[in-house]
Amino acid sequence: MGRKRKSGPRYANGNRKAPQKAYNKTKKGLRLRVNANKLRKELGLKVGDSRDAAHYKGSSTKGRPMSRSKNRSRRDSLKIRRKG
Repeated sequence: MGRKRKSGPRYANGNRKAPQKAYNKTKKGLRLRVNANKLRKELGLKVGDSRDAAHYKGSSTKGRPMSRSKNRSRRDSLKIRRKG
């Protein structure tokens, strides 16, 4: 027998909706969302714009506009690494 497959609605990026909604309510999720929305506002990016707000490496508050496809393909390179 194989693993049981999960079902349920997903967002366009593949995240399942129920766990993502719960994560967005946590302190960390809320902080990320607030910073992302603040940066979009500072850069003047409207809903439906062809560009994303791309954060500078290691920063959650500063960034630049970048095309969606380029920004979303470089997701792994931007993760903030913990010192340890």
